[in-house]
Amino acid sequence: MAFSTPRVRAVRHALTAGLLAVAAGLSGMAQAQSSTPIKLLVGFPAGAGTDAIARMLGEKLKDELGTPIVVENRAGAGGQIAAQALKAAPADGHTLFLTHDHSISILPQVVKNPGFNPSNDFVPVAGFATFANVLAVSGATPAKTIDEYVKWVKTQRDGKDTIGVPAPGSIPEFLVKMIGDKYKLDLQAAPYRGSAPMTADMLGNQISAGIASVPDFIENHKAGKVRIVAVIGAKRQPLLPTIPTFSELGFPNLDDYPYYGVFAPVGTPQPVIDRFGTALQKVLAMPDIKQKLTTLGLNVAYEPQGQFAGRVRTYTQSWERIIQASGFVPK
Repeated sequence: MAFSTPRVRAVRHALTAGLLAVAAGLSGMAQAQSSTPIKLLVGFPAGAGTDAIARMLGEKLKDELGTPIVVENRAGAGGQIAAQALKAAPADGHTLFLTHDHSISILPQVVKNPGFNPSNDFVPVAGFATFANVLAVSGATPAKTIDEYVKWVKTQRDGKDTIGVPAPGSIPEFLVKMIGDKYKLDLQAAPYRGSAPMTADMLGNQISAGIASVPDFIENHKAGKVRIVAVIGAKRQPLLPTIPTFSELGFPNLDDYPYYGVFAPVGTPQPVIDRFGTALQKVLAMPDIKQKLTTLGLNVAYEPQGQFAGRVRTYTQSWERIIQASGFVPK
């Protein structure tokens, strides 16, 4: 006959908790010793900015973790396809998602049925950089400042213009509306399938302006092929010290910087997440990696899981207010 006293129950509870902790630890050890590659999902095409960042980090992470890193491009719909793939992946630490803010914070607010819910389906692993979206003008306009661009549109285009954006329902699209409203211009966003074709049209003078990230424009800006005239964020960018922020120009609620980070399927063992985060922190501290990312226009700063989760939450809420105020209807 079996008896269950409070003492026996307490011992059983302690043993169960201990076994669960051991299991999680073994899962992390198994990943450390496994030759199974870690799949790093990227929601954009090979050769694009996010892809280049993922491959740069993946090469160093491979050495730190002692595990092969395979960058897998699941391009399309602003990262939506890659996010859906992450949701469907086993929560064993062998599938992660390297992305920026659009896929996590914006897509679920502008698409009716994105096929994933970041709060329920994903867990932040770590953040590694922030960046700024910028307004740039092409050689089709003589403007060197946003005021000169506004004057050019009013005098040469009858107050109307089209501004390219990398994706529909993206932050750049909302910025187009905000710029039009502030300066009383009839501005229309022209969504592209990524920043690369948009930039190509700017270089070919097919469109007179575009909004994308600093990494998307910085090389052509340095070469004088496009001219960045305004940047998002509370402070001016180190690579663009003479370019004013939208906040300086009188635009409200544009102080939060977009982010880059890594996400895992919900349920991924904590030791696995911690191990990857530690490796990422070491890679970001490497002078050559930090210099390369900075040159691309990123503000490099490692953020551990808890801190990064807070950034994602605050940023998402900030843009939720802006999107709702714009009257945008999810499609």
